[in-house]
Amino acid sequence: MMSLSKFEEMLKTNDVYFFDTTEFEEIIHYYLDDGNTSMAKKAVYLALEQHPDSADIKLIQAEIMVFEDKLTEARLLLDNLLAIYPYNDEVYIQIANLLSKDDKHKEAIDFLVKAKEYTDDLADVSALLGMEYLYLDDYEKSREHFSVCLDFDIEDYQALYNIIYCFEMESCHIEAITFLEDYINKNPYCEVAWHQLGRQYFVLKDYKRALKAFDYAVVIDEAFIGGYVEKAKTLEKLDRYDEAIENYQITLELDDPTAFAYLQIGECYKKKNNATKAIYYYKKALHEDPLLDKGWMLLAIVCNEEKAYDKALHYLNKAIALDETNVIYWRYNGEINLRLKFYEEAAEAFEKCIELDDSGVDVWITLSDIWIFTGDFFRALNVLVRAKKQHHNFAEIEYRLGCIFFITDQKKEAYLHLKTALSLDYEYHLVMQELYPTVFEDLKVKRMVLNFLEN
Repeated sequence: MMSLSKFEEMLKTNDVYFFDTTEFEEIIHYYLDDGNTSMAKKAVYLALEQHPDSADIKLIQAEIMVFEDKLTEARLLLDNLLAIYPYNDEVYIQIANLLSKDDKHKEAIDFLVKAKEYTDDLADVSALLGMEYLYLDDYEKSREHFSVCLDFDIEDYQALYNIIYCFEMESCHIEAITFLEDYINKNPYCEVAWHQLGRQYFVLKDYKRALKAFDYAVVIDEAFIGGYVEKAKTLEKLDRYDEAIENYQITLELDDPTAFAYLQIGECYKKKNNATKAIYYYKKALHEDPLLDKGWMLLAIVCNEEKAYDKALHYLNKAIALDETNVIYWRYNGEINLRLKFYEEAAEAFEKCIELDDSGVDVWITLSDIWIFTGDFFRALNVLVRAKKQHHNFAEIEYRLGCIFFITDQKKEAYLHLKTALSLDYEYHLVMQELYPTVFEDLKVKRMVLNFLEN
């Protein structure tokens, strides 16, 4: 750009060169597009020195002020411009932009409606109105305005995406399908529309129709990565894993490999019961993204299923290191540690689950059973007492409390809890009888069980 070179030379030499407003606008927008706000502001300053009454330069100045959150200064400047140029659509648009940034979306809409009266670019103003209604969660009006954009340019894919987003936010998938089918009738070779149509059918679990739509998308554009990904996901749902793998492989050929594609290929092989290949592709995914905690977790799962518990624990600990608040990882950690007979570590994992609010009865019971098994009845009692505060009237808890109190020679407490347990779930005493035979050999306990049977 000749004017840009001339401008930068002027700054270096302190010479003064003349630029018309169009040249200044090009220079300023170049710096703004380049993210160089400082140079853009210098250009605005020099532009206003040469063209102090230029509305276009002042509008850009206001735009920069809004970008820098100088909203009060920007509004003052724009109000002055509005007084001088009451029919300038750009002034209304800039005020709307300022109000939108200040979360005053209804007021922004008022100014955009006014801008529509004077603009030559109705599609642009309609897109801005669509966004403002989107901020207000008024999806119907938002769709109306984005539809205007499509009337002007049927290949305005951003408007198309926004319309579908509005349908999705209201879970109006049938309506989205109707809209897309109508759009496709007007623009049948639009891969984006076919792709979006497939996504709607996918949400509705109509996988055969979804697959057909994705097929059209990738036939129209053979390099459409998103189409191949969605097609592969749909084939997975149809249990057509070999075809799914082929489509994920195509995405790897079209662009740089992604951890997602490798991970999904691994999942397909796992569903085909091919653990070796599943592990191979999980590892390829982790090579692409070592911070992918889900990848480490999936490796742990397949190793666990192959009874390689040490490896499973190693991979699982990597997943936990990346996401320490994932209760699924901690539960799995507890289960694998139990298989390895690492009871202290298993107990720590289940305690972590409780700490993270994953405190279902099964977690408490497993934790108490660990301490009972290791002979630490004090800890087991502590766990069960805490469990009872959260889960009232659960036979599993009451039976265990009764049995532990009995074993620790606290018979009075034992009988009370066993009586409560029998009233909650009589049949469950057969399970506990196998675990604690000595308790149920006690004469008083035997009578208690018989009395409940007779009553």
